[in-house]
Amino acid sequence: MAGIKRHLMLWGTGRPVADHFATGAATVVLENPAHLPALLGSDLVGTRSVVFVPGHVEGTDDPAGPVIAGYEGSLSEPGAECSLGSDFYLQIQNYGISAYMSVVGPTLIRVADAMDLDAYLADADQARQTGVFPDFLTNPVIQLADLPALGAATAGDGPRRRLYADQDGILSTAPGGPRLGVLGEDTLEQLETRWLLLDAAAGQRPTAERPWLGRYLAAVGAIRDLRARGVINVKVSGFGGRLGAAAASLSTDATDATADAADALLPLLLWSGETVYVHDPVGGRTFRLDPVTGALAEALLVSGSVAAASAHADRDGLERVAASFADAGIALCAAEASPKGVGVSRETRTPTRADDLVTAGN
Repeated sequence: MAGIKRHLMLWGTGRPVADHFATGAATVVLENPAHLPALLGSDLVGTRSVVFVPGHVEGTDDPAGPVIAGYEGSLSEPGAECSLGSDFYLQIQNYGISAYMSVVGPTLIRVADAMDLDAYLADADQARQTGVFPDFLTNPVIQLADLPALGAATAGDGPRRRLYADQDGILSTAPGGPRLGVLGEDTLEQLETRWLLLDAAAGQRPTAERPWLGRYLAAVGAIRDLRARGVINVKVSGFGGRLGAAAASLSTDATDATADAADALLPLLLWSGETVYVHDPVGGRTFRLDPVTGALAEALLVSGSVAAASAHADRDGLERVAASFADAGIALCAAEASPKGVGVSRETRTPTRADDLVTAGN
């Protein structure tokens, strides 16, 4: 069941993961159970795919075929509930009302219309300017749906990662997403080609005016992870302020010019009280630091290089901190970051220089 729930949440959020599927989409959600035969007869699913179908599904235990999971309720309608068996219930809510609703369990929040989008952007702007993040959005049981459409990096998303077929068999990556094709008529390659064209032309995305939205979403996820471990009152560097004087000196009124302004894959620096954390959005690892080391790490993130940061902080200390993170497979300097970090598994790896960094656990 854990693997099935993971597929469902990755489908809902659109969050990319490290594994890739040679054949078929990783996860497919059908709104109409009558479409199951057409789906199974297409190349849209492979042996490792997971297909969610309304109702109780009988006779689909073929080990050579995709996993078929029955569900009750709806995965597309805000205000509805989806259940998998009798032990997992997922609430679906609109963004605009979520701040006023009580959270009773796992919840997927959708930006379903223009009012929701306005509320989402207003919350993001407030966090950017003041450092105050929406309390409901950083709740550990909350997940925001369709992250790529809201500013997150699109790498790893697309029809090979997730598909949705509505009541009429119209295919998209998610409810409310652009039409990619029709079930029974289009191949996975055709769907992917259309998705890539639409993705390249998506200049209307919120990031057109707010290139830092991907970083905001990464910060939301980092705060959520810390709250799940009991860490509260979390601040994020670059959102309403900085931890150390060096980073503050390196920052200017044009905050979008700093090295850590917009890269959603660059580590984030957070703090609560006297404890500082560096969170890697790619691998999902979080490192705990003392305030002095944290300020040096922040200077590296803000400046983008040891050379630039050394004008405001001790160069030996900067090199030591940069090397310690490099030993752990994390590049703090934007100039040193590379795609090789993408897909790092969520594992606990204690850095070689344990006096500098301590993993906070996963």
